[in-house]
Amino acid sequence: MSETLTLYTHPLSRGRVARWMIEETGLPYEARILDYGTGMKSPEYLAINPMGKVPALRHGEAVVTENAAICAYLAELVPERRLAPPEDSPTRAAYFRWLFFLAGPFESLMTAREAGALCEPVSAGYGREEDVLRALEQAVEGRKHLAGDHFTAVDLYAAACIGYYLRIGALAPRPAFVAFVQAHMSRPAALRAMEIDNALAPQHPNPNMPPAAAA
Repeated sequence: MSETLTLYTHPLSRGRVARWMIEETGLPYEARILDYGTGMKSPEYLAINPMGKVPALRHGEAVVTENAAICAYLAELVPERRLAPPEDSPTRAAYFRWLFFLAGPFESLMTAREAGALCEPVSAGYGREEDVLRALEQAVEGRKHLAGDHFTAVDLYAAACIGYYLRIGALAPRPAFVAFVQAHMSRPAALRAMEIDNALAPQHPNPNMPPAAAA
């Protein structure tokens, strides 16, 4: 791979997930830390991500935003690491199913709950709260991997999402959730990424993040 990988991120943001994923690939990359406000809303960055949010990944001339998409994109760059099921694998369906379930219904539900703005089930993409949480619990209960018999990007994304909401107390610590997160957060790449972001965090505060989220 000749094109440079550049991660636009902040140590107290969802960019922590993207950094973990890059560390899993073993690919060289550079990280550009953008502070909330002027950094993320600068004309230069808005040309990369008009949302003015992190993370964003630049790979040569290509730009990828949204953690689920970043994880899927990076996994395809290193097929030898088996971070995504191959195209002819029957586990590819579960891989995409749970990747986008987490990015869609689960994240939407958790955001709406925190804002105190749950929608009526018939109009919300996530439907009923108990259905979302039961589906996720059943998916991870007694399992270490969501797609196949080894670690993939969907396990990373699931552990990161569930782990975040557990840490801030927004998600009840059901045994299946806790066990799944613990199975993956001690991976060497996860620890490397966490160490890098934790070291950067004191110089780059996030006024909107609960203190427990950075733990």
